Amino acid sequence: MGKSGDSRVRGIAARAGGWSARHRWAAVGIWVLFVALSMGLGSAAGRADVDESDQLKGETHTAATIIKEAGIEEPASESVLVQARDGRLKATDAEFRQAVEAVVKAVEGTGQVTDVTSPYDTHTISKDGHSALVQFDMRGDSDTAGERVEPVLEAVDGVQQEHRSLRIEEIGGASMMKTFSDAFGDDFQKAEYSAVPVAFGILLVAFGAVVAALLPVLLSITAIMATLGLMGLVSHVVPMSDTANSVMLLVGLAVGVDYCLFYLRREREERAAGRDAQTALRIAAATSGRAIIVSGVTVCVAMAGMLFTGLAAFEAMGLASLMVVAVAMVGSVTVLPALLSLLGERVEKGRLPFLRRRAKAGADGSRFWTAVLKGVLAKPAVSVVVAGGALLAVSLPALGMKTQQLTLDQEFGDSLPIVQTYNRLNEAFPGGSEPAEVVVRAKDINAPEVKSALAEFRARAVSSGASGGPVEIELHDQQNIAFVYVPLVGGSDLDKAGASLGKLRDEVRPATLGKVDGLDAPITGQVAGSEDFNDQLSGAVVPVFAFVVVFAFALMLLSFRSLTIAITSIVLNLLSVGAAYGILVAVFQHGWGASLVGAEGVGAIITWLPLFLFVILFGLSMDYHVFVVSRIREARLRGRTTKDAITHGVVTTAGVVTSAAVIMVAVFSIFGTLSMQSMKQMGVGLAAAVLIDATIIRGVLLPAVMALLGERNWYLPKWMHRLPDLTHDESPEAIAPVTRDDEGEPVKV
Repeated sequence: MGKSGDSRVRGIAARAGGWSARHRWAAVGIWVLFVALSMGLGSAAGRADVDESDQLKGETHTAATIIKEAGIEEPASESVLVQARDGRLKATDAEFRQAVEAVVKAVEGTGQVTDVTSPYDTHTISKDGHSALVQFDMRGDSDTAGERVEPVLEAVDGVQQEHRSLRIEEIGGASMMKTFSDAFGDDFQKAEYSAVPVAFGILLVAFGAVVAALLPVLLSITAIMATLGLMGLVSHVVPMSDTANSVMLLVGLAVGVDYCLFYLRREREERAAGRDAQTALRIAAATSGRAIIVSGVTVCVAMAGMLFTGLAAFEAMGLASLMVVAVAMVGSVTVLPALLSLLGERVEKGRLPFLRRRAKAGADGSRFWTAVLKGVLAKPAVSVVVAGGALLAVSLPALGMKTQQLTLDQEFGDSLPIVQTYNRLNEAFPGGSEPAEVVVRAKDINAPEVKSALAEFRARAVSSGASGGPVEIELHDQQNIAFVYVPLVGGSDLDKAGASLGKLRDEVRPATLGKVDGLDAPITGQVAGSEDFNDQLSGAVVPVFAFVVVFAFALMLLSFRSLTIAITSIVLNLLSVGAAYGILVAVFQHGWGASLVGAEGVGAIITWLPLFLFVILFGLSMDYHVFVVSRIREARLRGRTTKDAITHGVVTTAGVVTSAAVIMVAVFSIFGTLSMQSMKQMGVGLAAAVLIDATIIRGVLLPAVMALLGERNWYLPKWMHRLPDLTHDESPEAIAPVTRDDEGEPVKV
């Protein structure tokens, strides 16, 4: 009997944990070598980043490819807005002219700019005559122009000091780049750096010992370091990005700490129940270790969903997240058992003086969940109706979700001076800050029919109402390419600007440029990029959702061998994602309670967030689900009734799930403090979902639904019995029996 029981323990996690515990130094050495090699090779290979031209498909991609193939380097364009403060001075007045000349002279004097044009030559004077634009290009590579724009900004500021009756402000690609990096670059780094101390502080309270709290943090950091190296290697096949880095750090810290927490808590629990060190470690490997593998594989599958979007930025985020989860999962079931075996009792080193108070609080936590469960299990139908109804109500605003790329003023509010400049420029020159760019490629750009079509396009763009003008044409004779810059009516209002873009693409272009044989004229620019991104993302939503849901269902079915568990897992996860969407829309689209999180209602959710949140949340919420259900199933297999098993599973995991959730909520909330609206949306969305997931879903809905289903929880149709068995459960015989008191609680021997 013992033999068959022992063979049942031979799951991957149990085998890995057993080997690591027996070969402690080898396991630690292999891990250190793996991290060092990954970092070394990644550093040597360097990182290939996502190319702008690969970011999108559609016309934006076509235009970028044409420009790239022609070898044309588009410089970063800048504008200086010269505007009467009181509406008294006009561009024709001598004082206004002097200021414009002073701006031209000042920017030329920096030696950093080229092609400086005066508004009196280019007619970039507003209709009311109170505003004018001095335009120029930055010298050198447009990608690094932000690093060289400082002297130009200082020169413009110098002119402003001499002409107080006018408003003289610079805006453009380079100055925006600089302002952004100053505004949130440091701020973003601080968020990433503060996440680790926050996680450590919470773990310290959870474990009450410095060494035990350090282990999860160290494992997360080494997993993140190894993944950074691997990202360098992989980037030569799938290009990476800075956003992918930040998401990887966020996910890596969240799951790395979670997995360690699950393992460590189980090992300590078994030791407290009177097991010897070796048995406690073996049980932790076969139970929590297995839950970590099931959870990790499910999270990886969810992250893989991002690879189906066809968007380079999403593919980078998905692959980076997938890799860090896989590395953290492997580390948790290999090097962690080795470290626990090496440390033994020393894992309790560095106990905090208020440990007793903390332990008492922990016990109260279990008492709290015991009390909650008593009510839930007494009236499971009422609990399902109340909790489910509340979550459905919270999800309702999501039905009216509107997504779009956020404009500068939506992203930063009025917190940056450049935002006010952006708004003023758009008022004076609608669409002038972000014109549509038509990239025209012809066999001969100077052919009469091409010149005639360009002239007709320019006239029609204005007469159709798509543009208020002026439409500028820039010829590149040698490459047979022309750039046509069209300010869109609607300006910073993306809905109106999008309608103007639609007119250009669907009406103006076919009637003019479209009539010339062999001519390509894709339309790009910020508004076009936003539209193309939206279109492509809309097409990816169904395949990604379907992939994640189907694979998560299959994994749960094979891991728990229960059709009921697989279905309820998916339904509860979808409910938690729906509630997160509802909160996002309520706070950021409608502005309800936005001031509580230091945000404001901006009328839309950033385009990439719903799909990103779905994938991340579906993956992360599986963490808790697998952990809690594994514990319930384990108790059921050991002979407890389903109701008793539910109580045991939820109460014994309450502490670890609460600690893990608090860490995740704290880390995600840090991102909610950043100045960018999109980062706030991501932080608040993730934090709210994890909070709902760890409390209402796992503490109320899951036990209530399982209590209602009773023995049907373990239902598997006969025809499904042929499916692969991934359970590898620890059998009662494989574990030394523990004496229990009358209430079923373990008694120390």
